Amino acid sequence: MLHMRYGQTRPPCLHMRAALRNTVCMGFTDTLRAAPKVALHDHLDGGLRPQTIIDLAPEAGVELATQDPAELGQWFYDQANSGSLAQYLKTFAVTVGVMQRGDNIRRVAREWVVDQAEDGVVYAEARWAPAQHTRQGLSLEDAVRAVRDGLADGMAEVAASGRTIVARQLLTELRGLEPTTDIAELAIAYRDDSVAGMDCAGPELGFSSAVFLESYQMALKANMFLTIHAGEADGLSSIQEALHVCGAHRIGHGVRLLDDIDLSGPTPKLGPVANYIASLRIPLEVSPTSNLQTGVAPDMAHHPFDALYRAGVRVTVNCDNKLMSKTTMTREFSELCGAFGYGLDEVRHLTLSAAKATFLPFADKQALIREVIIPGFAAL
Repeated sequence: MLHMRYGQTRPPCLHMRAALRNTVCMGFTDTLRAAPKVALHDHLDGGLRPQTIIDLAPEAGVELATQDPAELGQWFYDQANSGSLAQYLKTFAVTVGVMQRGDNIRRVAREWVVDQAEDGVVYAEARWAPAQHTRQGLSLEDAVRAVRDGLADGMAEVAASGRTIVARQLLTELRGLEPTTDIAELAIAYRDDSVAGMDCAGPELGFSSAVFLESYQMALKANMFLTIHAGEADGLSSIQEALHVCGAHRIGHGVRLLDDIDLSGPTPKLGPVANYIASLRIPLEVSPTSNLQTGVAPDMAHHPFDALYRAGVRVTVNCDNKLMSKTTMTREFSELCGAFGYGLDEVRHLTLSAAKATFLPFADKQALIREVIIPGFAAL
């Protein structure tokens, strides 16, 4: 882990637009790829390489639409590009299906780290639901250890190539499963051994995140960090529940917060929920391409990201599921830059926001900002 000094930074004013100061990001993809990036919202089972799925499928008994990696990657994108979160989630039957053995999970985690580093990511949190990986007799603890070891393998492989990345895992409660405290107990047990915190994911509509309240309370009493998917397929009420009932420190997606912001005047007017989130600097883990696939907006130009950013909300840029969205962090930034005229100053500001929102120990967070993010952008 990183243990370095800390230096304060002053992010650029949100009202300063980069269109007249910087080159539009679509014109410097190589610069974006070289920029240090922070991935807060990236599902392990949504980031498999197509070739890995093909390699693991026969033994796992999983049928595939094709044996060609490029075609399989396109199949995942097409299936996920339905405009429905429920349909989007069905693609995970394949990826989770090939992740039922410890060695398979370890391989996926290793490759996930390497792929992140190749895209310029310097810190990443891999979220996944251990309860989905016990169908062939693997225990919850063995699954967590497999991810831990795979992340370590990936970091070592990246280090051997002369680069640096820190990767940790978020243990996810999954809506629709029977609530227990198993995940909280695991998160606490492995908090100093690769686990950064907890998550809650799955279909929002009809599935309250509060059913896992006992688990959250156990984790929070142990001073664990918590993020919850809310405000994507459901509205403000799901965000409020995540914050005020469940105790979330970050909100996964959260784009429906725009429902509480009045954009009709010369400056955005925040309602009570938006004001609460903006005032306390509670981060939203926004995944632009994924949001378009699940029907949040018809295209990037109409995505809520820029309106939330201009309103002063701490938004961060994420992939969600690299496989299903055929995306990378570089591509997500490039799409936002092209749609909203952001330049490198905005990319730097958004990356610093993500770094401040990490579930790292405080000293390591300071080190990430001071010794990795700031020098990395200064070198561009």
